[in-house]
Amino acid sequence: TAQIAADPALTGGVREALAAGTPPVAAVRAVVGRFAEMFAAAGGLLAERVTDLHSVRDRVVAALLEAPAPGVPALTAPSVVVARDLAPADTAALDLDLVLAIVTEVGGPTGHTAIIAGQLGLACLVQVPGVTEVPDGTTVLVDGRAGTLVVDPGPDAVALVAERAAAEEALEGDTEPAATADGHRVDLLANIGTAADAERAAAATDARTVAGSGLFRTEVLFLDATTAPTVADQQREYAAALAAFGDRKVVVRTLDAGADKPLAFATLPDEENPALGVRGYRIGRAHPHLLTDQLTALAAAAAQTGTEPWVMAPMISTPAEARAFAAAARAAGLTRVGVMVEVPAAALRAGEVLAEVDFVSIGTNDLAQYTMASDRLRGELADLLDRWQPAVLDLVASTASAGADLGKPVGVCGESAADPLMALVLVGLGITSLSMAPGAVPAVRSALRAHTHEQCRAMARAARTAADPESARAAVAALLAPEVAALLA
Repeated sequence: TAQIAADPALTGGVREALAAGTPPVAAVRAVVGRFAEMFAAAGGLLAERVTDLHSVRDRVVAALLEAPAPGVPALTAPSVVVARDLAPADTAALDLDLVLAIVTEVGGPTGHTAIIAGQLGLACLVQVPGVTEVPDGTTVLVDGRAGTLVVDPGPDAVALVAERAAAEEALEGDTEPAATADGHRVDLLANIGTAADAERAAAATDARTVAGSGLFRTEVLFLDATTAPTVADQQREYAAALAAFGDRKVVVRTLDAGADKPLAFATLPDEENPALGVRGYRIGRAHPHLLTDQLTALAAAAAQTGTEPWVMAPMISTPAEARAFAAAARAAGLTRVGVMVEVPAAALRAGEVLAEVDFVSIGTNDLAQYTMASDRLRGELADLLDRWQPAVLDLVASTASAGADLGKPVGVCGESAADPLMALVLVGLGITSLSMAPGAVPAVRSALRAHTHEQCRAMARAARTAADPESARAAVAALLAPEVAALLA
């Protein structure tokens, strides 16, 4: 958002309009409107930036008129925030003491606003037509797990929510390690984006319940920068995150930028299909020093803290790419090296990929996007991106099977891991670790402990043989243990 506000084309256009005699507010609205129309017509990634353009416009106009800044109004009571859309900047600035959930008319389930909401522990529903017509002050019931909104819920629905809330609150004090009912261990891990996230997650969890971090999104350090962070800057950030978790496992993902996460200093211009272009590990083709510096900084942070981080590369497509990344990481002094499986080609050749590295982690958001040929930012395609798509589960299963054959860990760090019902399926498919927002851990741990490993396998078979996502979810829900059915179904 800050980069948009400082863009020379935008500011230059406003200056030209002012020079021609256009009043300031009208000049801002006209120029931003012109760019918004261009972006919307271009579609894809640019169309998704229209919300950010309008956010900049509204903030500048408010400053010109000396009016209150736009965005979520000041809240005086616990509330569900409803909007046509929310810019990521608005979501990140929410008052967590008063916001109960977010509901928007547009947006995508794996877009940045939904992911930020998940990181903040907020239920988030997108693509809810007409929700902005619900009057302020109306009581609504938001079920983030089921993806439903009930306006003016009856007493039975409210009682069920209260029962579920009490059950989840009781889980918070449970410190037993994550395992199935028959003792099959599964590592539950936290997703983080910054050292501050690491410190919060580590302080709020116990090593017995949260085994560390399964996804450290290092690109957060890069996205706000106009030039590449130095090795020293990176080392400080990585060292702080590693130190926060101490002896616990930390899986560090190297720079995953491009597409919906452009870099001011590295993104290639004029990519017609950014999600299929130079992103993730592929950035090294144009800017090899970025990966070299990052691996150097991470190795130095490991030495500084006396820890042994796991490092993995995103957007790996071939065994050759996995081999090249592993060689680079080991040359830098890192010993536990893996890659992400987000591209169907990597899943289909998981055995060959795993032969080159020590572990893999499946990014189910992107794996679904590429498997179903559906932009993860397009909310109107959310049905195709459903985590219960049997085709996506088939690719998860083949990857997990390859890991079992080679005796190497296969984790999941996409949004699927935070769904307790899906977590049972993933464990049944052979997944060895699940990484999620810290707030999702208690419910996932409880679901695992209520079912045997064989019951999880039965759920996995039921999901994979279903005809569609709805049937897959229903088939698994029918196999739930009675004591957790009301909590998870």
